[in-house]
Amino acid sequence: MTRPPAGLLEIGTLRRAHGLRGEIQVELGSERPERLAAGTRWWAGGRWLTVDSSRRHQDRWIVTFREVGDRNAAQRLTNTVALAEPLDDPDELWVHELIGSEVVELDGTERGRCVAVVANPAADLMELDSGALVPVVFVVEHVAGRVTISPPPGLFELGATS
Repeated sequence: MTRPPAGLLEIGTLRRAHGLRGEIQVELGSERPERLAAGTRWWAGGRWLTVDSSRRHQDRWIVTFREVGDRNAAQRLTNTVALAEPLDDPDELWVHELIGSEVVELDGTERGRCVAVVANPAADLMELDSGALVPVVFVVEHVAGRVTISPPPGLFELGATS
């Protein structure tokens, strides 16, 4: 299978064929409606697919791609991971930009590097290489590999032992 172009992000999974005309049930991992707009390109099954149309269906989406014309073609994409280019939105914090970033408090105190972002119902959590968890709501700035945070007093002492 052809390798995906560099820099693409995982946005969901093509689950199974829906109907006879090539529609596919998609489990979308993104909350951005732009991902489903007609003309949007996704990388799946070793090639580019172009969204022709989409509609909500229970907890998934039904998506039609220009390049998938019938049920057989849709079935060949069952359980295929979908990738897409990053969205350009400077007001958003993107997981792929947070991971690897140095985390520093407003006063310059270095807290380590972000090694993961953990999904959490209240707010996603940055996991630092020290094991500390920092809710992303405390991020005040993110530029070129550096995240500045304004945590409440005692946040980093919560997990410390005496």
